[in-house]
Amino acid sequence: MKTVASLFSVTCLCLGLSACHSPSGGIMPFSGGSATYWSTESMQKTVTLVDLRTGEELFKMDIPAGKQLVLDFDAEEGDDNVYTPDRMRYEMMERGEKTGKLSNSMTVPNHASRRLDVTLRRGVEYTPASAMRPLRSDEVADRPSWWTAEGGPMPEDKTVQMYDN
Repeated sequence: MKTVASLFSVTCLCLGLSACHSPSGGIMPFSGGSATYWSTESMQKTVTLVDLRTGEELFKMDIPAGKQLVLDFDAEEGDDNVYTPDRMRYEMMERGEKTGKLSNSMTVPNHASRRLDVTLRRGVEYTPASAMRPLRSDEVADRPSWWTAEGGPMPEDKTVQMYDN
């Protein structure tokens, strides 16, 4: 009975870890595993998959700041044994996400006939604030009128702190 329980535990652990995606390769990285590309406010990336036989761009995705693109290639799972024998699975995730399902896919040329280009875009792009972020007491909307560009009457009592009213 213990052997069956141990085998079940190991199987569940392996299945749970099989969806791990990490910029460092996960718990047991290897060269055939998933790849993660992320963008920051000052370094936005674009990932392009190129067919080396024709020079055609098969896939191109701009990664927004604060997001990451996870790619995984599955050999011999494509729809055509000659032109597109492999399958690429991919998903856009929040930056730092280590687990998740790659719910998008497309068939692609084999590893010798494709190239991934990662390029940087110019400019600064700000990451939108997360809805799950901690609340702040110094938000612009929370400031009294006398502390904004529009201005307003100062409080009579000078000992009152800005956020005490």
